[in-house]
Amino acid sequence: IILSFTYCTLYGLQRVSLVFLWAASFGASASTLQSDDHPTPYAERADVQAYIQELVAEHAFSRSWLEAAFAQARQRDDIIERISAPAEKVWTWGRYRKHLVDDARIAQGVEFWAAHEATIRRASQTFGVAQEMIVAILGIETLYGRIKGNYRVIDALTTLGFDYPPRAKFFRKELTEFLLLVREEGKDPLAVMGSYAGAMGYGQFISSSYRYYAVDFDGDGVRDIWQDPVDAVGSIANYFSKHRWSGQYPAAVPVVVSDHQMADAELVDGSLNLSRTVGELRAKGVQVEGLDASLKAALYKFEGDQGTEYWVALHDFYVITRYNRSTLYALAAFQLAQAIKAERLTSQNS
Repeated sequence: IILSFTYCTLYGLQRVSLVFLWAASFGASASTLQSDDHPTPYAERADVQAYIQELVAEHAFSRSWLEAAFAQARQRDDIIERISAPAEKVWTWGRYRKHLVDDARIAQGVEFWAAHEATIRRASQTFGVAQEMIVAILGIETLYGRIKGNYRVIDALTTLGFDYPPRAKFFRKELTEFLLLVREEGKDPLAVMGSYAGAMGYGQFISSSYRYYAVDFDGDGVRDIWQDPVDAVGSIANYFSKHRWSGQYPAAVPVVVSDHQMADAELVDGSLNLSRTVGELRAKGVQVEGLDASLKAALYKFEGDQGTEYWVALHDFYVITRYNRSTLYALAAFQLAQAIKAERLTSQNS
C-alpha cells in the first residue's frame, strides 16, 4: 500500500471522530489492561476467548492451536498510530505522486517487465488486463518485491481486530481469513510477515483477497504470492479481471473545467462511484474530448505541485479503486503504468 500503500484508506477506512470512538470504547476495553498499563495477553482476554470459541465452532479449528497462536500475538501501538493517519488521507496529490511516480520506480518497472516478459504477457492474455497495470501495481505495493512488510501478520490483525474500534469488525474478519489461509497453505501463523494492516506478498493481498483471488500461475500446485513473482503476476491480473477490468478506455483523462466554483460545488465527486456520464459533465462545461457521451464517469479534483488538476475517471479507474479505495492511489497507479509503458517503448527503440 507502500511502504505498502495497499491498505492505507483501503476498504473505506473512515477517520471520523476517533477521539469519541476511543472514549466510548474505553469503558469496555479498560478491563483488557492490567495495572501499570501492561496489556493483558490476548490469549487471556475474554473477548479473544469468545472469538476462539467461535472459530472452533464454525471452522473446526483446534482450540489448543488457536490459544498457542494468540498467546504469542502482540499488541502493537505503532500499528494503531500508522493506520490512523494513512498517506492517502494526509498527503496532497503532489506529494503522493512524487513518492510513487518517480524515476527509480519507473526504471525498476521496466527492468521487472523485461525480466518477466513472458509471464506478464501470458497473464495479460489470460485475464485481459493491461501488462503495464500489472507491473505498476507491483511497483507501488512492494517495489517489485523488495519491500513486503516487516510486521507479523498475526500481530497486525489481532491488534486491529481487538484494539482498533473504528474498523475492528473488518479486521477481525480478516483475522479469521488469515487463520483459514495459513491452515490451508500449511504456514506457521507466527512466521508470516506483511504490512501494518496485514497485507502480504508481492501484491500486498489481504487474507481474504489471497484466498479468493490468488492463483497458481506457474503450475507447481502452490499459490505462493509471498515469494513467487510468477504467481504474484497472475494473481494481480486475476484480481483485476474479477473486478471487470475493461481496457477499452483510459482509466482517467485530464480535463479543463470552465467554471471551477460551480464544478467544486456541484460536480467534483466525493465518492468512488461513477455517478455521472461524460455527456452530463460536458453539458456543465467540463471539456472532455474523444469519449462517448454515454460512458459512466466521475470528476475528481487533485492538488498537484503545479496547482489544481481536474480528472475525469472512467470504468477502469473505478476498478483500480477496488484494489485500494483511494482516488490518489488509483491515479498514481494509472500514471505509473503509463510512464513505465512509455519508458519501455523508448528503451526498446533506442
